[in-house]
Amino acid sequence: MRYGSRLQVVLVPLAAICLLASLVAVMLFAFVPGAIGTVRVPVLLTIFIVTLVVTVLCVTLLLRWVLRPYRQLVGEAERAPLSARPERGRDEAEFVLETFQSVIAQLQSQQRALEALTAQASERADSAQRFSERIVASVPSGLIAFDAHGKATMVNTPARELIETSGEAEGRQVDELLSRMPDLAEMVRACLLNGELFRREEVVATNRDGQTRRLGVTVAPIDPLSEHGSRGALCLLTDISEVTQLREQVALKNNLESLGEMSAGLAHEFKNALATLHGYAQLIQTLELDAKGTEAAAALLSEVRGLSTMVTSFLNFARPQPLELTAISLLDLIGDCSNELGPLFSERRVELVVNGACSDIQGDERMLRQAILNVMRNAAEAIDDEKSYRRVTITISGVVDSTNHDWVHVVVEDCGTGIPIADLQRIFIPFFTTKSKGHGVGLALAHRVITEHGGTLTAANATAGGAVFTIRLPL
Repeated sequence: MRYGSRLQVVLVPLAAICLLASLVAVMLFAFVPGAIGTVRVPVLLTIFIVTLVVTVLCVTLLLRWVLRPYRQLVGEAERAPLSARPERGRDEAEFVLETFQSVIAQLQSQQRALEALTAQASERADSAQRFSERIVASVPSGLIAFDAHGKATMVNTPARELIETSGEAEGRQVDELLSRMPDLAEMVRACLLNGELFRREEVVATNRDGQTRRLGVTVAPIDPLSEHGSRGALCLLTDISEVTQLREQVALKNNLESLGEMSAGLAHEFKNALATLHGYAQLIQTLELDAKGTEAAAALLSEVRGLSTMVTSFLNFARPQPLELTAISLLDLIGDCSNELGPLFSERRVELVVNGACSDIQGDERMLRQAILNVMRNAAEAIDDEKSYRRVTITISGVVDSTNHDWVHVVVEDCGTGIPIADLQRIFIPFFTTKSKGHGVGLALAHRVITEHGGTLTAANATAGGAVFTIRLPL
C-alpha cells in the first residue's frame, strides 16, 4: 500500500475521533453545567484545546491530500509546452481549464493529422499491393510461392495452366500441387529444407492427356539468411517444350547434313559398282542356263535393283537439290498424293480421311510431294494386319504462334501401335527402321525436305494409340 493511502487511513478515523471528542466537550459545557463541578475545569479545557488542535491539524492534512491532485494539475499546466499558452490569471482553476483545453485542441489536431497520415499510408499500401498483384499477373511465366511449411501462398494464371490445377491452388501442399511434376516437387522440398538454389533446370511434366512436356524451372529460397532458415521458396516455370523440340531439330539437321556430306561420295561409288553388277546380271540372263541358273540370275538382278534404289534414295537425301519455290495448294497436293497411294491403301484396307483447308504456301512442289508421300506411306504401313479399325486421318489447319507468325499444320495420324519412346528421337535418322521391309530413308528424307522449307516435322504418340506426325510449314 502506498504512503498516501496509509496516511489517509490514519487521518480520516483520527479526525473523526477528534471531532467527536470536541463535540462531546462542547455539549458538556453547554448542556450539562452540573457536571463541571465533578470534573476539573482545567482538565476539560486542556482536553478540548488538544482535541481542537489535533482536529485542525488532521483537517489541514486531509485538505492538503485532497487538493494535491489539483496542485499537480496546476504544476503540469504551468509546464505544458504550448505554442499559444493562455495567460495565467488570478483564478487557478480557470488557468488550468484553459491550459488543458489548449492541450486537448492540440491533441485533436494531431489526431486528425495522424488519421490523415494513416489513410495515406493505407492507400499507398493498397496501391502497392494492387500494383504487385498486377505485376505477378502480368508475368508470362508461371510463378508459385511456398511458405516455410510447403503450402502454396500465391499461384499466378500461367502457373495454373502449366500445372493444370483444378480448384483453389493457394493453401495446398507442394506434393499435392505438383503431383504431376515429382522432380520439381523434390527441388522445392530441398530448397525449403536446405535453402538450395536451382537455376535453369529442366523437368518433365505429364499433362492430363498423358502427354509429356518439358519445363524450365528456377527454384530460389525466400530470405535464405534468416535466423530460422528459409521462410519459403519461389518457383518460376516456363514451358520450353517447343524450344527443346526446335533445338533437337536443329541438332538433328546438323548431324544429318554432316552425315550426308560424308557419305555422298561413298554412295556415289556404290552406285557405280551397282551399275556394273546390274550389267553383269543382265548379261548372265542372256546366257543359256538351266532352271536353277536362270532363277539365280533373276534373284541377283532383283537384289541389285533393290540396292540401286536404296543408294539412289540415299543420294537424294545426301545431295539435296536447290528449292524451286512456287505457290502450292496443300489440299490439292495431298489429294494428288492420295490418288498415287490409292492402290497401297486399298491393298492394306486402310481408309484415308482428309479434313480442313488452308491458304497456299510457297514451296517446291516436287520435293514436298515426295516428303508427304513418305509420311502417308509410313502411316498406312504402320497399321497391323490384325487390326479391324484401319484409318489414317490427315488434318490441315492454320495456326498463329506467340510471335504472330502464320503457320500451316498437317497432322497425319494412324491407328497403329505407336512408336516406342526410345525410338521417337531416332526415326528421322537415315537407315533406322523398325519395319521388316524398307531402307529407313523415307522419313529422314521427308524431315530434310520440311526443314529446308523452314518448317518442322515431329513425331509423337496419340493418347488413344497410334502415331501422330505433324508437318509445320510457314505461310
